[in-house]
Amino acid sequence: MIYQSAADWQAATRKRILFFGMSGLGKTHLSTMLRASGGWFHYSIDYRIGTRYMGEYIADNAKAEAMKVPFLRELLMSDSIHIGSNTSFHNLTPVSSYLGKPGDPTRGGLPYVEYCRRQDQFRRAEIAALMDTGYFIDRAERLYHYPHFICDTGGSICEWVNPDDAQDPVLSELSQHTLMVWIQGSDAHTAELIRRFDKAPKPMAYDPAFLDQVWQAYLKEFNTVETEVDPDDFIRWTYAQALAHRQPRYEAMARNWGVTVTAEDVAQVRDAADFDALIARALETR
Repeated sequence: MIYQSAADWQAATRKRILFFGMSGLGKTHLSTMLRASGGWFHYSIDYRIGTRYMGEYIADNAKAEAMKVPFLRELLMSDSIHIGSNTSFHNLTPVSSYLGKPGDPTRGGLPYVEYCRRQDQFRRAEIAALMDTGYFIDRAERLYHYPHFICDTGGSICEWVNPDDAQDPVLSELSQHTLMVWIQGSDAHTAELIRRFDKAPKPMAYDPAFLDQVWQAYLKEFNTVETEVDPDDFIRWTYAQALAHRQPRYEAMARNWGVTVTAEDVAQVRDAADFDALIARALETR
């Protein structure tokens, strides 16, 4: 780790942090608070994915839908209108909408093969965005003169790495530049995340082996076929299993590559001084 002790952290003139864990536990909230405090550059992996690595996929998909309407097709073919995504730090809907959900096309579902193709596009995009972290640390300091840096990752980071492999290329690269911090939720947090997801299900990205396993299990359990699957029902059914699937991966990432803080402690952080103290305690108790 780039900080071996609380003293190392407190003495550092350039603090570099990476947050990981399930979405909804405070990664982006904490990042936004630190950015607003001054001195911290906020690098959002999800924003980088949506703008740099998947922006063209998203725009082309929207154009393909528009081309089905003769009026819009004529305007597009003559370059009379422009279609693009409006991805921002606070609006990542274009990315999740493009990922989509598998199942019945009359209910907005994608063919499973197409769904898997988009999952793979996202996997490659997220890995590329993560590997850009070092570049953005340099850019933030050189161009904007920010001394401190936050990498705010998506919940799916654990799907593409092997935390028990000391040579894992993604984790090796990230650990050279940042202190990796797991925001760990409690059972109560898990229940709340499931409740929220059930109310407003949104597409997620999964390890291909896990995805195929739950897809086949769903078809078997409900005795159904691809074109009859309710897309929202499938992703709701998958979500709780995904949390259980990801938990040991996060734990291994924290054990082998970083430190752990709890979502309860994160919720108590009010300013940069509180945050510095939180990380110092995590290093002391590691």
